[in-house]
Amino acid sequence: MIEAVVFDAYGTLFDVNSVIDACEQLYPGKGTFISQTWRQKQLEYTWLRALMNRFVDFEAINRDSLRFSLNKLKLEFSEDTIEKLTAAYLNLTPYPEVVDALNAFQPRQLLILSNGTSKMLHIVVENAGLESYFTAILSVDALKTYKPNPQVYQLAVTKLGISKEKVLFLSSNGWDVAGSKSFGFTVGWINRTGNPIEELGVQPDYQVQDLLELAHLISR
Repeated sequence: MIEAVVFDAYGTLFDVNSVIDACEQLYPGKGTFISQTWRQKQLEYTWLRALMNRFVDFEAINRDSLRFSLNKLKLEFSEDTIEKLTAAYLNLTPYPEVVDALNAFQPRQLLILSNGTSKMLHIVVENAGLESYFTAILSVDALKTYKPNPQVYQLAVTKLGISKEKVLFLSSNGWDVAGSKSFGFTVGWINRTGNPIEELGVQPDYQVQDLLELAHLISR
């Protein structure tokens, strides 16, 4: 019995590629490459900093990974450019099915659990008009580490006060799916792009193309 649903934010609820337009305005023809490299470096820097015990929050990682991306393309930029582009992460576009899926998952408790800072997460959720759906928005800030550290997933269990098997964790990121399943959650993989399952010794309980598809499966 699923009593609560916990969502990853970036790439699961919010389309990280919605920053492409902002990148294109400043660097025509380079927006897609910047966005893709930027996102990949975000992930790499969270994993590497966690392993090195050199934590900085996700706002700093967001800026650093953007700087790397622009340097890789040998593009000129100022700190004003960095601030303007990273601000796009506060106005990410929710995927088209998100509102319908959140309604369909109710009346279960709905939470967000993300590597993003508490400030970033609250702003992007509020800007998207989704704040009324969530019981809590949980960030890694207090732990000073990043997913897939099991301590991060424990944040949701502690907040909810229920067994982890009764929590459905949803992510579009294969590494996050593996981490959350290894922790012991019931896990749904929102596999929007048809990727193969990560070869990490665990598999999701559900694999779907979007959130609403899974909401309907759970309801049945």
